[in-house]
Amino acid sequence: MSSRLPTTSGPAHDTGHLARHWGEALAAVLAGFLAMAVVAALGLWAAGAADLPGGFVNVVAAVVVMAAGGQIDLSGDASALAGTNAELTAMPLTVTLVGALVTGFCFLLPLRHHAVARTGDLLARVGRTVLLWLAALAGLSALARRDFPVTLPGGQSEDPMSDLFGELLDAVNPTVGFRTELGPTLLYGLLWILGVLLIALLVSRATPLPPRLVRYHEAVRPVASAMLLLVLAYVVIGLVIGIVVAATRGHAAETFAVILLGLPNVSWLALGVGIGGSWQGTVEGPFGLPMPPILDAVLRTDTEGLSTVDLDSLASYDSRAWWMIPVAAVLVLAVAFVAAVRSPARTRLWQHALHLGIAFALTMLVVAPVTLVEARFGLSILGIGELESLGGQVILRPDVWKIVGFALLWGLVAGFLGGLLASGVRRRGETESGGTGRPKA
Repeated sequence: MSSRLPTTSGPAHDTGHLARHWGEALAAVLAGFLAMAVVAALGLWAAGAADLPGGFVNVVAAVVVMAAGGQIDLSGDASALAGTNAELTAMPLTVTLVGALVTGFCFLLPLRHHAVARTGDLLARVGRTVLLWLAALAGLSALARRDFPVTLPGGQSEDPMSDLFGELLDAVNPTVGFRTELGPTLLYGLLWILGVLLIALLVSRATPLPPRLVRYHEAVRPVASAMLLLVLAYVVIGLVIGIVVAATRGHAAETFAVILLGLPNVSWLALGVGIGGSWQGTVEGPFGLPMPPILDAVLRTDTEGLSTVDLDSLASYDSRAWWMIPVAAVLVLAVAFVAAVRSPARTRLWQHALHLGIAFALTMLVVAPVTLVEARFGLSILGIGELESLGGQVILRPDVWKIVGFALLWGLVAGFLGGLLASGVRRRGETESGGTGRPKA
């Protein structure tokens, strides 16, 4: 009589592995969306959105959709008497960053237990995560829709026509609402999740790559992880400043709204301005987005056109803005040193400079455009004119190529200096005797 041990292969084994892989993908997707929803809810609560007449959950869903690259269209209805005109293009980057970090971490976690990543397995893992992400985004988009009544300011104005229009609008019950554009949302959401997973693979030094991509590990991953450190360092500095401001200067709720919704928007603007870049924009009317008072003041400077946000304009309101230059210099040089130390010892100085210059330029090419803000709301009578009390706009557009150009120059210089500083540090590829590894110009 003989017995056989159960085998570890076959349909049941394959089904178990497949179920586990789908479970890992689902966990990454759910964790990412849950993290974004929590941060969005806290930020909206701090901004006062909890006082809206119902629909707080819908607003949270809309912010999460926007954070994941989705498109939200604003709309209004004031019957045949009046018309509304509203639009919003912005990314709440705190919500975006938290979602990207959590999703990327959960995606990479199972891969760290593998010594080698096969191309087919990696693509299948990406495909499962992307498919579930888009399905969840489509479901959330169905929830991201709501209409709200427009409440006119109370009291009598000096203009009798405005009072008459107010009475007429009260009679027709004007509303404003938002809807998700499903097609563009899924398209941009696809690009968003693919970008997150790609960046996660680039910056993770512990995650195995397919054999064909191993040769790029030494050139790409040190500078990619250094750029992640840089943008996160700016967010951490902004967080510390925000907490200090909230504790010492009052308006804590408004400050935490900035932190929880748009901290990277402001922090990465400071990075771009600190290296010499600029933004163009304006703020008109009573409406606005959470932003520091100094930025709001600069954007309201030019009532005829767009104001320029750069070191000169910010320093004209607060001379401490000049500190953005030395802060940028120290942090960029620090991450250049880190990248050089993590690079093979045989890397030459000009290669350090080239790698960091390209990496910094590409980083700002991604970071600067997502700080774009365009928001407008207006309500007109019979299509003629607008009621100023209900009209306003916020515009903040980066000068992308100027920012990218300065990032390239800063990266080249910092990469060279960082490699020079790291030449005295023992790194991977050097021998005990100090032999082969110092970079040469």
